[in-house]
Amino acid sequence: MLLVPVLAALALWAFAWPAARTAPHDLPLGVAGPATATAQVQKQLEGNEGAFEIHRYADEAAARDAIEDRTVYGAVVVTEQGPELLTASAASPLVAQSLQQAVTRQAGGAPVKTVDVVPASADDPRGSVLTSSVLPMTLAGIAAGAVVTLLGLRGRRAVAALVGAAAVVGTVAALIAGNWLGAFTGSWWSEAVALALSTLAVSAAVAGLAALIGAPGIGLGAFVMMMIGNPFSGASSAPEMLPAPVGTIGQWLPPGAGASLLRSVSFFDGAAATGPAMTLTWWSVVGLGAVLLGSALKRRKAATAPVEAAPKPALTS
Repeated sequence: MLLVPVLAALALWAFAWPAARTAPHDLPLGVAGPATATAQVQKQLEGNEGAFEIHRYADEAAARDAIEDRTVYGAVVVTEQGPELLTASAASPLVAQSLQQAVTRQAGGAPVKTVDVVPASADDPRGSVLTSSVLPMTLAGIAAGAVVTLLGLRGRRAVAALVGAAAVVGTVAALIAGNWLGAFTGSWWSEAVALALSTLAVSAAVAGLAALIGAPGIGLGAFVMMMIGNPFSGASSAPEMLPAPVGTIGQWLPPGAGASLLRSVSFFDGAAATGPAMTLTWWSVVGLGAVLLGSALKRRKAATAPVEAAPKPALTS
């Protein structure tokens, strides 16, 4: 009677609170043009109570390069005809829309020319497929870790099963999302590897916890990935659109890192992919190491356990 309401309250807090507080929080935004022309625009943007982290660029070309490198989500270019907004809907359609609204307000409601430097796929302009892929990859990882544990696989057999399952999941997911739905525009192999690594990071964490602390490790791993990692991932918006420190925590966990890595390899030619890739690799290596360690500890415990002597037969008259 008490456990279910507590779990419901935790789920509501984890999913609804960040969504209710979605707004720019130090969102990287560029301002391009001569310093004298951009001073007023920069001052207006900085007056939005910490909404934007302003980056200065000399011209439009430098601002475009920064967007393509994922240094900023967009840029306001001051021209003789008025301000021009550069966005990247591939980085986040919600952020692109929010920037357009904010710059339009700054311009007094006048229409602002907007250029989508890195657009999302024409078959998925809202990025719904990428956003929706976070939960299935998380569920697949939890399921793989749980099945390996419940089947009693240990040591290298467990590691091989986890790696194999992640590879199959990544391949199937890339075929569905990339080839069938046409949601990704990058290298198919890079997308498959990103999806597989995201799954492996979750499954290795779940199986590693279970190998060290037993069956409760499955529940603990599933709770962290589902109740914290999934809603804190920022996949539907951006990490900088979530309240602090939710966005940062989400990028430390596999669901958030996986979404960021998938965006980088799908639309930005791998720009800013190192950080998320290292996070997923760390979770995978530590999790698989825990699986091997747990197996070794169990073997050692079994080898050192005292062997009970067989009872001697009783003599009869």
